[in-house]
Amino acid sequence: MNAEKIIYFLQQVMANNNREWFHAHRDEYDEARQEWERGVAQAMAKILSFDTSVAHLQVKDCVYRFYRDTRFSPDKSPYKNHFGAYINAHGKKALRGGYYMHIEPGQCMVAVGNYWLPTNILTACRNEIMSNETEWISAVESRGFKRYYGAGEDANWDSPQGFGLTKLKTCPAGFPRDYKHVKYLRMKDYCAWHRVPDSFFSGDAWLDEMARMFRAAKPMMDFVNAVVDDYE
Repeated sequence: MNAEKIIYFLQQVMANNNREWFHAHRDEYDEARQEWERGVAQAMAKILSFDTSVAHLQVKDCVYRFYRDTRFSPDKSPYKNHFGAYINAHGKKALRGGYYMHIEPGQCMVAVGNYWLPTNILTACRNEIMSNETEWISAVESRGFKRYYGAGEDANWDSPQGFGLTKLKTCPAGFPRDYKHVKYLRMKDYCAWHRVPDSFFSGDAWLDEMARMFRAAKPMMDFVNAVVDDYE
């Protein structure tokens, strides 16, 4: 994947986010989009080597639209500043977790897991964590997981890496406040992320590193998905 071409195009969009400029540079957009889709296809093939649940997916099932929905946003910029792809066996809108890759100048990253879950499923996940504590701790405190996603409890989306985008300030109602792993009960999502430099997606070497990142988080995601599957 020619990441340099994609990054350059996105930088131009950030400086000229209007329809007139975009239409005049439509060929450059098409070239950047094709490069991104080629990279997504490579990523999907790599993921398939350790997660066969995504075998039925095509690139078009995973990539996001470049056009922004501005109906309810004060920012009326018509185009995004990034390309994103979510490789999820049940689709981009599923509650089930999946693999996310994102290229944006200065904000590139990979992420794994479940971004949002309704309260009833969160409660079920918390109960499952307490009932199968050894399996959960093995997944989220493994050397690989901590290497890519370990961070303080105050980590947020702007942090270099982390686990759990949003958290309750205290233990959720109905759960023991003195539970030794209460920090995992306070989570409102099970999203693990790792930011990477703009050069990360250049060439083909990134595929192996991306696979290591995804594999490190897969046991955590499988744990949560086993609960989600009872509801979807």
